[in-house]
Amino acid sequence: MVAKNEFDPLIKKIGKLNKKIRFIAIIHKNGKILKSEMRDEVPSLLKTKNEEKFCQDVTARRKMREEFDKSLGKVRFVNVERENISQIVMYAKTKSLFITVEPEISITDKTKIISQIKKLTVNLK
Repeated sequence: MVAKNEFDPLIKKIGKLNKKIRFIAIIHKNGKILKSEMRDEVPSLLKTKNEEKFCQDVTARRKMREEFDKSLGKVRFVNVERENISQIVMYAKTKSLFITVEPEISITDKTKIISQIKKLTVNLK
């Protein structure tokens, strides 16, 4: 398993992509959070225990989606719009990236963030 500090540079780069990014987590395929970071100036909307459960649920939903990869193709990203937050989930080979952004972010900015994260994580296993 990779040491947590090995993900620090990636987390920092993603965090600098846009000031509307609130939270970033790298999640192992077993549901364990390998590294996460919340922007300092924003409060967390979830308690730590709920955050961990949510990340485990990200992994469970990934497994459900993979059932359809053969017929529909692999998932590129998942976007969930909530009243208080916008959630983006992206998949690497054995890891998932979970990113939250402020809900008022434009679709153009969100698309740009997703594209930039894809480039930053192209070699993430």
